[in-house]
Amino acid sequence: MRQETSQTSAHIRKRMRADKRFKFYGLSALCFALAFLVFFFVNIFGKGLPAFQQAEILVTVHYNEAAIDNYNKAVDRKEKPLVSKTWIRLVPNQIEADPTLLGQDIEQWVLAENRVDQYLKGHEGHRLKSKHQKMIDQMKDEGKVRLSFNTGFFSKGDSKLPENAGILASAIGSVLVLLLTMAFAVPIGVLTAIYLEEFAPDNRFTQIIEVNINNLAAIPSILYGLLGLAIFINFMGVPRSSALVGGLTLALMTLPIIIIATRAALRAVPESIREAAYGVGASSLQTVWHHVLPLALPGIMTGSIIGLAQAMGETAPLLIVGMMAYIPEAPGSIFEATTVLPAQIYTWSSESLRAFEERTAAGIMVLLTVLLSLNAIAVKLRNRSEKSW
Repeated sequence: MRQETSQTSAHIRKRMRADKRFKFYGLSALCFALAFLVFFFVNIFGKGLPAFQQAEILVTVHYNEAAIDNYNKAVDRKEKPLVSKTWIRLVPNQIEADPTLLGQDIEQWVLAENRVDQYLKGHEGHRLKSKHQKMIDQMKDEGKVRLSFNTGFFSKGDSKLPENAGILASAIGSVLVLLLTMAFAVPIGVLTAIYLEEFAPDNRFTQIIEVNINNLAAIPSILYGLLGLAIFINFMGVPRSSALVGGLTLALMTLPIIIIATRAALRAVPESIREAAYGVGASSLQTVWHHVLPLALPGIMTGSIIGLAQAMGETAPLLIVGMMAYIPEAPGSIFEATTVLPAQIYTWSSESLRAFEERTAAGIMVLLTVLLSLNAIAVKLRNRSEKSW
């Protein structure tokens, strides 16, 4: 009897040790995941925050005939290497837009060259010559150098010069692509799910369709890019690199997700709702349209938002359809060449200049903010509309 009691106690102690080990493994995995997440955000924010500041210097700009013929004459020779070439090139355009500037010498704050910007931010590898470093230090003592908020990051498109590069064109392109994706994917996906869940007969054909929809939701996204290239560009002749071809391609990728989410939302509506509608003489269409669909709408919206958020963060399918073009200006229509934020971030990450690294991180911060906002909206919709049946 004592031997059996001893064996039972040993078995209980063994189980308790196993439970403790399992809890320890789970807590360790959670701590590791949190540490990785903290490291990721600290790294991204540490690199990206400097991009929201841009160096400016106070120089005398010469608005004269010489500047019209040669924009390099717009500033003094010793200060010219410190001023961004992008800004100097605009001087003739400024004179053309405002002829009253001609003949004036105006002291004003102008965009500084990339190496000056990196030097003021204390980054290594700025490659600013020693004589120019002394000039900047002297101008800093005189109050002629400053770091101001980088409005150009949000108001300008891409540029080969990092001090002039911004996300405006890619942000507008992302909005256009996302709107087109939503316009094509949501109605088709919801109607498909309603038919399959409420009206389609349970036969071999519909079972094959359901299996394929589930499989399409799991295949690599780059395959949708190849499909978009074959159908929309090569066959239908949609302009390459346009927001239209990007929206159609992402709509294909998002369709299975929306269909699956919509079917799950419809399936969550109690059968008693349908039976009550049928009991008062409603047809199948009236039952679905007036009773089932309104109750399933919050779940449908949540699934659609999550699907669109995933589409917004995709890069691979858009690379295949040519949305990696150099786009300095925002597109004027859905048929013009454009790019999107993920593709813009990828382009900047492949540049060799140090300043593009901080702009890459800043672009990731903007993209993460949008994606987290979309997911937060989806969670809020789900929590507000969640019902217990």
